[in-house]
Amino acid sequence: MSDIARYIDHTNLKPDASKEDIEKLCREAIEHQFFSVCVSGSRLELAHHLLENCDVQVGTVVGFPHGAIDKDSKRYETELAIDLGADEIDMVMNIGRLKDRDTPYIVREIRDIVESAEGRIVKVILENCLLSNEEIRRACNLVMDAQAHFVKTSTGFSTGGATVKHIKLMRETVKRNAGVKASGGIRDFNTAKAMIEAGATRLGCSASVAIISGSESPMALSE
Repeated sequence: MSDIARYIDHTNLKPDASKEDIEKLCREAIEHQFFSVCVSGSRLELAHHLLENCDVQVGTVVGFPHGAIDKDSKRYETELAIDLGADEIDMVMNIGRLKDRDTPYIVREIRDIVESAEGRIVKVILENCLLSNEEIRRACNLVMDAQAHFVKTSTGFSTGGATVKHIKLMRETVKRNAGVKASGGIRDFNTAKAMIEAGATRLGCSASVAIISGSESPMALSE
């Protein structure tokens, strides 16, 4: 697990994150060679500027954290994010529409984001803590139908985060057809290692430095 840093999207999506917080996030990402940073849309231009001359990717979120905004708003949000320098998009699926079994809406929504991302990686946040196992499987299949690149466990802002059980379920469903991102509550090396062993190919973490140091950060409350 010496390369665990390359699994990590070093994340700060806190509503009170300051300019200094984002600058620190980017410095840490460069120092430890995390795969990417993930920031809110209003901090995207800053992160892109700070990281444009290095190998660290810049990601942002769309429809965050609830996923309930209109799909046209998500498409516009994605287009703006690409203009501001986003390399990756983490979008929140419309969870209510999934529970309604409104398959055409869900597939169209995700395809719109994929098209708007113009070849960039698109990860779809399912918010597993609000879903049954059957709904998680169905959501994973819809993500693949819509040709997005990753399924992701959680926003880190709902009632629960990533679990090994859910990572295994998602990996079993998507097989090798999509990546699996574990996010929410990953605060130490052993938890991160367990997620990777269960099938995760990316980790969304705010306690990234503590993870690669093999220690635990009690201050990391959300990813």
